[in-house]
Amino acid sequence: MPSQYIPVLMLFLFASFLGGAFIILSAMLGRPKKTTTDLEPYECGVDQTVSPRRPLNVKFFIIAIVFLLFDVEVALLYPWAALFRDFVSNGMGNFILMEGLMFIFVLAVGLIFIFRIGALAWED
Repeated sequence: MPSQYIPVLMLFLFASFLGGAFIILSAMLGRPKKTTTDLEPYECGVDQTVSPRRPLNVKFFIIAIVFLLFDVEVALLYPWAALFRDFVSNGMGNFILMEGLMFIFVLAVGLIFIFRIGALAWED
């Protein structure tokens, strides 16, 4: 029974050896970063002008979360619409239609609420 695990052990040892060898080779052959220019963050070809630790506007996060919420909910409507014809043929058309309309109604109420409180207004 233990002899069946020898190939798995050999594979694990080989993977560990290979990973360690790559790390050691990278440390020995890699270019050391010693200048301040090499140690500065570099993003999209633009030099950094402000501190990366500055506080961000909360509106950005609110808009991102609202976008994700509605994006996921729209993605949930696609399978509902794709299977609607099958539900109608099984006699569940009215029930499934009402469920879908309630779902869209809840989405609409949420969107109206978001517009009313000004969550999508970028300017203060």
